[in-house]
Amino acid sequence: MSILLIAASPSARSRSGALLAAASERLQHLGLTSQTLRLRELPPAALLHADFEHGGIQQAVQTVAQAQVIVLATPIYKAAYSGLLKVFLDLLPQDGLKGKTIWPLATGGSLAHLLALDYALQPVLSSLGARSPLDPVFATDAQLPRADDGSYQVGDEIARRLSVGAAAVFERLPRTEPALAQ
Repeated sequence: MSILLIAASPSARSRSGALLAAASERLQHLGLTSQTLRLRELPPAALLHADFEHGGIQQAVQTVAQAQVIVLATPIYKAAYSGLLKVFLDLLPQDGLKGKTIWPLATGGSLAHLLALDYALQPVLSSLGARSPLDPVFATDAQLPRADDGSYQVGDEIARRLSVGAAAVFERLPRTEPALAQ
């Protein structure tokens, strides 16, 4: 099973990154491994100019193609997901998410940004072939407070919702049948 975590924050240390790390921990507790694609580490000029020939872009698109499950975490800015995520999604083929389980995670300043998942992100995911994403997890700034060391703390309610989401990922995994003795 190939699980890809996509970090869509332009910041190295962010609430959405902390949310993604906490989701990864829940997946690991279920025995699932994943790899992370940090969009901020992709070549900026190649992203902005939609340079499909750039090796870094080709590798990132191929990584998405090989994944069966994609967990994407984005901050919500001005009632929409990050521009970094939009630029990357624009580089995927039209059916680039077809057949994949998608689990969206997002952070925003307040609950007023919650609907950005349904009205901004979901239509784009659908246009790329995603048909039945898992229930998203949205956390406000207050639900991911900054600790004295600069890290972000995941509160109990968000931790519970991440555990439920990770269990849903586990349930959607294809089961391999044991080989029959011949």
